[in-house]
Amino acid sequence: MRQVVLIAGGVGGAKFARGLRSALAEERASLTVVVNTGDDMWLTGVRVCPDLDSMMYALAGVNDTARGWGRAGESERVGAELKAYGVGWPWFTLGDLDLGTHLARTTLLREGLTLSEATAQLCLRWEGLRSGPRLLPATDDEAETWVETAEGTMHFEEWWVRTRASAAARRFVQRGVEQAAPAAGVVEAITEADLVILAPSNPVVSLGTVLGFPGAAGHPGVPGIAGIRQAVQQTRAPVVGISSIIGGAAVHGMAAQCLAALGQSCTAENVGLSFGARSRGGVLDTWLVDTEDASALTALEAGGLTARAVPLWMHDDGASRRLAEQALLSAHAAAEPRGHRPSAS
Repeated sequence: MRQVVLIAGGVGGAKFARGLRSALAEERASLTVVVNTGDDMWLTGVRVCPDLDSMMYALAGVNDTARGWGRAGESERVGAELKAYGVGWPWFTLGDLDLGTHLARTTLLREGLTLSEATAQLCLRWEGLRSGPRLLPATDDEAETWVETAEGTMHFEEWWVRTRASAAARRFVQRGVEQAAPAAGVVEAITEADLVILAPSNPVVSLGTVLGFPGAAGHPGVPGIAGIRQAVQQTRAPVVGISSIIGGAAVHGMAAQCLAALGQSCTAENVGLSFGARSRGGVLDTWLVDTEDASALTALEAGGLTARAVPLWMHDDGASRRLAEQALLSAHAAAEPRGHRPSAS
């Protein structure tokens, strides 16, 4: 059975994961999704894991496709009461159904389960996830992303949701990342995989908090979680990445502001070269860019990457599946001879 690992963030990663699951349905393949946990936080006494929840809801088919996050058919009576009591963040929506997830997760964590164990139990609630894909948090440890700005240091979600990234970020800090280890099963899934895919997710605060992402000269990057980057560099599987930047703009969210904080330009070419070729110490074999960015292929190839220009827009599930099929096709071209490990030096 072919084993595929997807490393992803929230909204864009979840859209792609649905397409990838569909594309793999006709073959004997298992899918493991390693999900960013840098957005996680304690709020109103519960552990909130935005990207894990977005991924779980999307694969379970209960996500709010209009908003792009949260549950469909959501209500906010409890959130309104919390706001009336002056508890929590009034600008951060915690829906009633969503709070049920957070309460269940918090109960499991307080009973002694790890985050990966709690995630597995939460997924059993959904028929669409009982037989896979398997969702794994990047780490069972708390390694939250915080943002240093002129207004002070704040949790990433406050910077992202309350300020809408209007407060210029000076740098991103992963609190506790030095002590964080890959969650149980993450390294094994990557090293034993037949294919690893980096989803079209924010390169800095989604993929970067898992794998690391460099800053330009004079700008600190984000380190990622020790052990996961090394596993990606050392796996025998081809590693295919998909750009979340099209035509110099982020498909979702505020990747441009995140990249600017690292002194990096917001282009598909720059992001691919910053992740780098595994043959040159990076984490990629192949980098997919949109047809709009086809002019970047020469520079990407010069940087040691196999590069292809394909349609990246995921307007619906059909488009997401077609993009996943392109990633699967690209993996064949990127495959190394059996037994060969690319250099991680």
